[in-house]
Amino acid sequence: MAAGANTQSSINVTGGFNFQAENLTVGLHNLPFQRLNLPEEENLQVKLVLLGDMGTGKTSIVLRFIKGQYFDCQESTIGAAFFSQILSLNDATVKFDIWDTAGQERYHSLAPMYYRGAAAAIVVYDISSTDSFTRAKRWVEELQRQGNPYLVMALVGNKADLETKRKVEAEEGMQYAEENGLYFLETSAKTAQNINELFYEMGKFTSFYDNILICSVLLCFRILSQLRDWLKYGLRATLVG
Repeated sequence: MAAGANTQSSINVTGGFNFQAENLTVGLHNLPFQRLNLPEEENLQVKLVLLGDMGTGKTSIVLRFIKGQYFDCQESTIGAAFFSQILSLNDATVKFDIWDTAGQERYHSLAPMYYRGAAAAIVVYDISSTDSFTRAKRWVEELQRQGNPYLVMALVGNKADLETKRKVEAEEGMQYAEENGLYFLETSAKTAQNINELFYEMGKFTSFYDNILICSVLLCFRILSQLRDWLKYGLRATLVG
């Protein structure tokens, strides 16, 4: 894929929440989850980034999810490629803005451009390559240091169809994921194993954390409003007394 290649035009949404009570304003902007102005159900726009070594199948995972296609000779991504896909959940519609990053080391310095501000990240390794698993751990560590504090992360062991060539056991990946609070799944872009499940779960997780963030904002607003009233009327009562 060419750098910055698009499969669909993106929808630009300005996000954030702003609550006002007389002279008190509580603002929380640039949350990782942006709400689309669509009626009735919950609608989210989610920036999702894929990271991992070259040849682990990141692009193949995305193409299988979006187009239902798989190519044995998939060209390596140069820089990054952009995809967009809408996923309907039971109680929400999630629009994924997907950044598929290049796995070559020479593009590593560009990665922060793509994972900065992301709501979700999928870190991919090849189950037949211990080196790719080691590299995946480094990506996780980098995201934990520099990524969004609300980032939803998944660790994905791809190429599950290469069972006879397996070098990384599923238990090893699962243990690392549990120790670091990651969602774990093994997939095969070639056979489509767990591909839809992966994005469905990412959609559910981002929707869940979005609701938590909103509740937190509302709670903070309520506390600050009560504090304002206390300062206003409590101080007045003290002065009168």
